[in-house]
Amino acid sequence: MEAVLQIFLLAAGFVMLIKGADFFVDGSSGIASRFGISQLVVGLTIVAMGTSAPEAAVSISAALKGNAGITIGNVLGSNILNIFIILGLTALLTKKTVPVASSTIKIEMPFMIVIMLILLWMGYAGNEIARLEGAGLWIVFLLYLFYLFKMAKKGADKNSKDNKGESSPREGEKKEKSMAMLVLFTAVGLALIVIGSSVTVDAATEIAKIIGLSERFLGLTIVALGTSLPELFTSVSAARKGKADIAIGNIVGSNVFNVLFVVGTSALITPVVFESKFIVDSIVAVAAGLLLWIFSFRGRSLNRAEGGLLLLGYLGYFIYLL
Repeated sequence: MEAVLQIFLLAAGFVMLIKGADFFVDGSSGIASRFGISQLVVGLTIVAMGTSAPEAAVSISAALKGNAGITIGNVLGSNILNIFIILGLTALLTKKTVPVASSTIKIEMPFMIVIMLILLWMGYAGNEIARLEGAGLWIVFLLYLFYLFKMAKKGADKNSKDNKGESSPREGEKKEKSMAMLVLFTAVGLALIVIGSSVTVDAATEIAKIIGLSERFLGLTIVALGTSLPELFTSVSAARKGKADIAIGNIVGSNVFNVLFVVGTSALITPVVFESKFIVDSIVAVAAGLLLWIFSFRGRSLNRAEGGLLLLGYLGYFIYLL
C-alpha cells in the first residue's frame, strides 16, 4: 500500500513539474516581451534564480542549522548535472538544434567557468569558504546583476526603437494576456516547479528505500537529480517551445547563481567546509563548462550528437563516483 501511494505521489510530482514548466516559460517570456527584455536576460535572471530555489533552500537551510558541509556537494552536483544531464537531454529532445546566443558564448559561459575556477581555488587554498570569501562572492554576484541590468536596459532601448512608429494591433488579432495574468502564470509555474520537485524527490527516495537501495546511491542519483528537476523541465519545455535563449540562459544563470549566491550566502552565515574529495568534483564541473563552451563556440548551437556526448560525460563521472 505504501509503495502504491509513493508511485501516485511520484506521478503527481512529475505532472506538477511539467505543467509548472509550461506556465513558467509562457509567463516569463511574455513578461520579457512586454517590457522589451530579451529572452536571454529572463533566462539568466528570473528563470535561473527561480529554478535554483531548491538548491538555495537546501544549502542555506543547512547553513542555518550549522551543517554547511553539504553546500559544496549540493552546488557542485547540481552544476555538473545541469550541463551534462539537462542540456544533454534538452539537445536530444529538441527537434532542431538548440541555438546559443552570441553574448552567452562570449561572456556568460566564460564567466561561469571562471567563477567555478575561483571556487576551486578558494577550496583548495583553505579547505573552506570563509565569511570574507563569501562576501567576495556576493560582491561579484552584485556586479553580475548590474551587468544583467545593463543588458536588459540595452535590449529594452533597442526594442523601443525597433517598434517606434508601428501601428497599433489590427482588430481581430490574437489578444495578448494581461500583465497580471503573465505574472500569475510565472508565480504559479514557479510554485508548481518547486513543490513538484520536492514531492518527486521525497516519493522517489521512499520507493528506492522500499526496493532496498543504499543511502549513498540515493544521494548520488535521486536527490542530486531531484534538486535539478526544475531546471530540467524548464529548459526542455523552453527549447521545445522555440525559446532556446531561456533554455541555455537558465542553465548558465543557475550555475552562476549556485556559486555566487548559494555558496556566498551560506559562507556569510557560517564558514563552508570544502572537503578534499570536492577537488575532483570541481575539476569535473569546470570541464563540463569548458565542453559546453567548445560545443557552443563551434556551431553556435547544441545538436543531438553533442547532447549525447554530454550525457556520456555524466555517465563517465557517475562510474567514477561508484
